[in-house]
Amino acid sequence: MRARVRTGLAVAVSLFLGSTTAAATTAAAETFVGPLHTVSTIASTVPANGDQNPYGTVVVPQTVGDLHRGDVLVSNFNNAQNLQGTGTTLVEISPAGVVRQFAQIDPAHLPGPCPGGVGLTTALTVLPGGWVVVGSLPTTDGMSDTAQAGCLLVLDSHGKVRETLSGHGINGPWDMTSVSMGPRSELLVTNVLNGTVAANGATVNEGTVLRLTLVRDEKRGDEPPRLESTTEIGSGFGEHTDPAALVVGPTGVGLSREGTLYVADTVGNRITAIPDALSRHSSAGTGDVVTCGGALNSPLGLAVAPNGNILTVNAGDGNLVETTPPGDQVEVRTLDTSGTPPTGAGALFGLAVDPGARAVYFVDDATNTLALLHQ
Repeated sequence: MRARVRTGLAVAVSLFLGSTTAAATTAAAETFVGPLHTVSTIASTVPANGDQNPYGTVVVPQTVGDLHRGDVLVSNFNNAQNLQGTGTTLVEISPAGVVRQFAQIDPAHLPGPCPGGVGLTTALTVLPGGWVVVGSLPTTDGMSDTAQAGCLLVLDSHGKVRETLSGHGINGPWDMTSVSMGPRSELLVTNVLNGTVAANGATVNEGTVLRLTLVRDEKRGDEPPRLESTTEIGSGFGEHTDPAALVVGPTGVGLSREGTLYVADTVGNRITAIPDALSRHSSAGTGDVVTCGGALNSPLGLAVAPNGNILTVNAGDGNLVETTPPGDQVEVRTLDTSGTPPTGAGALFGLAVDPGARAVYFVDDATNTLALLHQ
């Protein structure tokens, strides 16, 4: 099933995107992962404290502080006892496999509120100036009935938490993408805890996508960006608790050059598109359906390739699927073959395109590693 999505932004927004996204170097009709057939393990994502279950994955865009351009930041969702929603660490991994701990966050010493504490999710991005933003969906014991709203944590380029963003519709921030121009950044965040815990395993259609506008004071570069406004641009996504995955809801998000936000609707087993994501002032609901079913098997992580195609990884197997904006599923690659059938189920989550090469970074939860799909 496929549907064409609407595109097109006002000139100002198009210029905003054009300055912050990679130029399309490949014709849209050509697949991005077509020539990619090799999977290589880069490094373990387990830090000294034993945190597990790598989720968020983002390539560092510029060298600043302790961040080095081209390295990959990874967030951990579980602690050493493998309890979900209790991971507190971010690791930084170089393309050569050198690993160091970027941050270990102490829930007892935060500069602002983060309801429930710290359990780092897939929501992870790096803003200009080296400001790292990561989501928290915390639990006290790894079980969904103790999950709380959490927050977005803003860290400086040395890994110190300088600010928390909570409330304003933030409720279980699960994944995120961002775009920046000058002092202004837009965070596009999925939320999966609206009525979910109270439903006790039943599906509720209350998942949201928020656009948070952050502004930095360029004269005071040492100050974290401040939240200027919040807009709900997507709503009505299915979500439910799950004993194996803690919670299932709208996950990966990726922004096209035209300003369309693609959302991995995990419960609906589809990819949807929210048009005018950077300029709209109201919710588009779940958006337009791009593709549904086929090779999709509960899509989680999502990234937009340089040619404009949509890359997603499945929760139900170890596959990556490439989809065109009109909705054609054009390539499938097996990234994980571990475990019992269905092969690779539950192993994949965050992914990020390598901006310096035709390759895709991804985390493998089954082995607690960062890996690379390449030629």
